[in-house]
Amino acid sequence: MGAGACTTNGTSSDVSLRATSSLRLPPRSQWRKPGSLPDPSLPEGTDTLPQIDHIVVVMQENHSFDNYLGMLGRGDGLTLDRYGRPTNTNPDPTGGFVRAFHETDTCQAGHVTQTWDASHIQFGHGHNNGFIGPESSSAWSMAYYTGEEIPFYHSLAKTFPVCDRYFCSVLAQTYPNRRFLLAGTAFGLIATETSSITGIPPNGTIFDRLDAHGISWASYATNVSTLYVIADIVKKNPSRIKTIDQFHADARSGRLPAVSYVDPNILTGTEENPQDLSLGEHFVSTVVNSLLNSPLWDRTLFVWTYDEHGGYYDHVPPPSAVPPDDIPPDIDPATDQHGGYDRYGFRVPTVVASPYSKPQFVSHTVYDHTSVLKTIERKWNLPAMTYRDANANDLLDCLDLRRRAFADPPALAAPGNPTGISRCSPAPAGEQPPFAAFVNTPAATV
Repeated sequence: MGAGACTTNGTSSDVSLRATSSLRLPPRSQWRKPGSLPDPSLPEGTDTLPQIDHIVVVMQENHSFDNYLGMLGRGDGLTLDRYGRPTNTNPDPTGGFVRAFHETDTCQAGHVTQTWDASHIQFGHGHNNGFIGPESSSAWSMAYYTGEEIPFYHSLAKTFPVCDRYFCSVLAQTYPNRRFLLAGTAFGLIATETSSITGIPPNGTIFDRLDAHGISWASYATNVSTLYVIADIVKKNPSRIKTIDQFHADARSGRLPAVSYVDPNILTGTEENPQDLSLGEHFVSTVVNSLLNSPLWDRTLFVWTYDEHGGYYDHVPPPSAVPPDDIPPDIDPATDQHGGYDRYGFRVPTVVASPYSKPQFVSHTVYDHTSVLKTIERKWNLPAMTYRDANANDLLDCLDLRRRAFADPPALAAPGNPTGISRCSPAPAGEQPPFAAFVNTPAATV
């Protein structure tokens, strides 16, 4: 069922606001329930997509659709004047406005943030006009990049389907959004807090569903697995955590599991501000090229996306969303911005690559991170974990399963920094989780 598809591909903020705000959820009585199957007429565990044997997911950090793909020339990007210059602005606290500007340096700087409070202020009750201010981000939020800075990403998004209505799951930070990717709920979390990573969501995770039917899966981590946001998954499945070198070896040898989550170096390669974003692009290019050159390519579906917007501007207001469960966000009503899990977060760059991808296609279907879950559930007819993934749209709008338009892997542009070595001085690092979270360290629990 899902929240519906946005068929408007306008270029103005006003058009986008009307199109997104017009989306209306069906009444709760019509929502699919946790435990429901994508196809109730078939037994649980039935393979309904025999064309696809391998689903690979890379989730990077902290960039909005407009920040990376607003100047792509495809999809609902930044509004341009007759000279091809963006006209999108946000008010400055001094009384003026800051216009979207081209940032040509991949060494990110300036203050941007995506905390619960900042994200809700940026949303501005549907006007997306709160990105600049002392309790939000800075003028840096209006920066955008082009194919000059991130040529591989623009080549990927111009070749394979790009999703211009893929929203992150909640107006909040990394951990809550990544919990939606794994479990269809943040179960109360609103921030990236290592003190809150324990526990298992009430209805389990996607890995419980896969294990119940003997469906193989793995987390390939450069140093920290995304599974760490629900630490009990790692404790329960230590053998599932593998190195990034193992991913490339498995891709080359044709031994990838049915579902793979692949993570960069959390200190240097996630693209989170203030990291050198060219290192993240280089990392993703190595993953994609391993898949394109793998004997498994002809039966693979690859998803490239971001956990949230990172405080960078996007002009499309996040619409209402189906709340995942009855667990409220852990906020202080006296000090925190009001809100719930009944609204998506901002749009993030997302591409769906497969031999069956529709060439140069733009999907206007509303997605969020639980759409990845729904795609996995659709493939093997697995029961939903929450109301959110039960009612999410799967990603099949991006595919034509009747023909393999990319049976021959396409040639993509090289990343902007082909060395994979930072050109920023000093090389910046992202947030550091506890030492025990790292893969292949003496104190590691994985």
